[in-house]
Amino acid sequence: MSTDGPSIPSRAVPFETASTLPPAPAAPGWTWLSLLLAAAGLASGVLAWNKVQSMQEVLAQQTAQANAQAQQAQTAAKEAQDQVLAANARLTVAEARLAEVSLQRGQLEELVHKLSRTREDTLALDLEAAMRLAVQQAQLTGSTAPLIASLKSASKRIEGAAQPSLVLVQRAMERDLERLRQAPIVDTTSLLTRLDEVLRLIDDLPLQNGLPTAPEDLAPARHTTAPSAQSEPATGWQWWQTRSAALWQGLRKEAGSLLRVSTISGPEAALLSPEEGVFLRENLKLQLLNARLAILGRQYSAAITDLAAVQASLDKYFVAKARRTEGAKTTLIQLQEQLRTSQQPSLDDTLTALANATAIQE
Repeated sequence: MSTDGPSIPSRAVPFETASTLPPAPAAPGWTWLSLLLAAAGLASGVLAWNKVQSMQEVLAQQTAQANAQAQQAQTAAKEAQDQVLAANARLTVAEARLAEVSLQRGQLEELVHKLSRTREDTLALDLEAAMRLAVQQAQLTGSTAPLIASLKSASKRIEGAAQPSLVLVQRAMERDLERLRQAPIVDTTSLLTRLDEVLRLIDDLPLQNGLPTAPEDLAPARHTTAPSAQSEPATGWQWWQTRSAALWQGLRKEAGSLLRVSTISGPEAALLSPEEGVFLRENLKLQLLNARLAILGRQYSAAITDLAAVQASLDKYFVAKARRTEGAKTTLIQLQEQLRTSQQPSLDDTLTALANATAIQE
């Protein structure tokens, strides 16, 4: 109990009286502690504020630097864009010039190719003309010397030109040259002489329906010796024997002129009249002359054809067993065989190779 009076129960004290009571005095230690804490909080706030301020300044500087760098990047990007546009423009010009140069190069290559092809064509045509001229000269002269000289000259020209497309032509020329060197020489004079002999025999050949052929014409000629002069005078019996033999020969000759027996191989020969026989002989002469011209012109195939036709006519219309007919036929057969083995060498390989080379270049 206190000295101030009796204690009043708390239920008896009203609310307004309790609120109006003066506060109890605080302790001094707690006040200073609160001040220290407040000062520390204030110092921390100041420090935090300073730190935030410094961070804001750094951020502002970095932002300014970033803005400057962005401005520089924009400037550099713009410059780069300008450079790209300029480079694109230069590239477009360069591409146009490149296309123009490519076009000019293509035109130049085509021109060079045409020039080279024209040169090859000219050389091939020139060689072909030279070969054909050499063939004509060989046909006129009957010698292979023009062909050999022309092939040698053409081979040297191809070697000097150094054209790869004419290598096959040069090989063909070498083959033709080797064949010409091995070809036999045609004796035209001998051929014409033997042909003239047959031409002279045409008028003397006996026709199958003509006059009978004498026995001496059917067999080889026999040499009869003349009777030796008798030193003694002929007796009466010998005189009568000689006279009877002469009379028999005369009667036989007269009977032969009245009666004639001959062998005719075909109806064409039997129906041949004397006038037609004359025309037949003239036709054979013309065929032999054509063969002569063909031999002079080195047309051996045509000459062989004409000679074979003459031989067939001899077998059909003339007496086959007559000595002159057999001689003419033998000569014709020999002439044909000689002409077949004496064919004029040609330049078919060379001309074919030249034609192929010209076709490939075109």
